[in-house]
Formats: sequence, structure tokens, C-alpha cells
Amino acid sequence: MKELATRALSGAIYVALLIGSLYSQAATVALIGVFGFICLTEFSRLINLKSIAQYLIFAVIYIGFWYISIYNSTNLIANEAIKILLIITIFVNLILIKDLFTSKKIPLFESKRHIVTAFYLTSGFVFMLLIANYQNKFTPLMLLGGFVLIWVNDSAAYLVGKNFGKQKLFPSISPKKTVEGFLGGLFFACISSYFIASYTNTLGFTSWLILAIIVSVFGTFGDLIESKFKRQAGVKDSGVIMPGHGGLLDRLDSIIFAVPFIYLFLRILKYVS
Repeated sequence: MKELATRALSGAIYVALLIGSLYSQAATVALIGVFGFICLTEFSRLINLKSIAQYLIFAVIYIGFWYISIYNSTNLIANEAIKILLIITIFVNLILIKDLFTSKKIPLFESKRHIVTAFYLTSGFVFMLLIANYQNKFTPLMLLGGFVLIWVNDSAAYLVGKNFGKQKLFPSISPKKTVEGFLGGLFFACISSYFIASYTNTLGFTSWLILAIIVSVFGTFGDLIESKFKRQAGVKDSGVIMPGHGGLLDRLDSIIFAVPFIYLFLRILKYVS
């Protein structure tokens, strides 16, 4: 009971910080940056990266694209920079998915570690910024909607898997995840997309429904990939900053991996609408 209370309290603080920051663009930029720095620190320990280069890379990419997202996103060169970052990030993430199925170890864990910190982790926080500034104006409910989909998916997957799970989803990486849990998370995320569309006045129901599927699928991949990183590092959690949960990366692994695909869909939607 004490552990459950601790877990609930630290989770509530994390959610309150996130939601509270969305009332101000400056606060959103600052909190996402702080979250990114903490996750980068935890991830650097996982892959045994003992340097400051990844922090300098994070600062340059994050500050640069923050400037672009707020002040200069309609500029042709800036738009091309976002496209290039998106293409590289999607490419790196697809390699990580491939390695999840085909390799006992993630090769990027031991080689090209600055590439994986830049385009698996750092760019995830950049795309959170870009989503919060959807169509060149501060739209925090877009980002909050993505987080709500992740929270619903993860919570429902846990509850359905715990009570009804029989078929293991990926036992070699995460023995507790089940196919039933994944389908339960997907189902309730799709249900929640109706309410997000109804109360946020951002996108239509069909778009949020597609985003729910994207979040469930790629969020699950993100969780599994981080689990594989932890398994290679020989640790249970990425850190200890959130009592009862582990590290901040343990809480954000799904959204970090999913946001580039969310942003890709939003770009496609912008061009076809």
C-alpha cells in the first residue's frame, strides 16, 4: 500500500507539472527542455556514454528548433531543416524497431551512440515542441492530447494485461507485456480519441482516432526498445528520480518514440487538408 501511494504521488506530481506548464509557451519550452536533459542523463548512463558532447548536441538542436518553431517555421530553409530532422529521426527509429526483432543486442548501444542520443532521444523532445506549436501558433492541447493517449494506452494495457493477459507480446524483452494488454490499450486509446476531439477543439475525431493508433503502436515499440536498452545495461530502471516508477525516461519512453510519427501524420494532414 505504501509503495502504491508513493507511485501515485510521484505520478501525480509529474502530470501536474506537465499540465501546469501548458498554460505558458515559455513554461512549456522550459519544462520539455528540463525533461529532455534529465532523460538524456539517464540514457547516457544506460549506454555508458561518459562525455559532455551529447549535452552540447542536445542544447544546439533543442534551442535551434525552438527558435524555428516559434519565430521562423514558415521560412523555407527552416522548413527544410525540420523535414531533414524528421527523416533522420524516423530512419533511426525504424532501425531500432528492426533491431528489436532481428538482433539480440541493439548495435547502436555500443557504436554510434551520439547518433542514437541525437535522433532517438533529443529529437523526440524537439517534436514535442513542434507539436505544441502546431501550424505556427501555440496549441498546447495538441501536445496534451498526445500525452493523454499515451497515458490511457499505458494504463489500459497494464490493467487489461494484468487481469486478462495470456499471450505474451515480447517475452524476451518484457515478460509482463501481453497481446491482450496491447489490444486493450489500443481499444481504450481509440475510445479516448473521441473525447479528445470533442473537448480540445483541435482536430476532428477521425484524425485523433488515427493518432490513437499511431500512439498505441509506436508507443509500445518505444517502451519495448527502452526495455531492451535497460536489459543490455543490466538495470531494472533508467533512474530513481520518480519513486515507485524509476527514472523519468521510464515514463517518457513511449511518447519520445511516438512523437516523430505523430508529427509526420500532422504534416501529411496539413498538406492533404
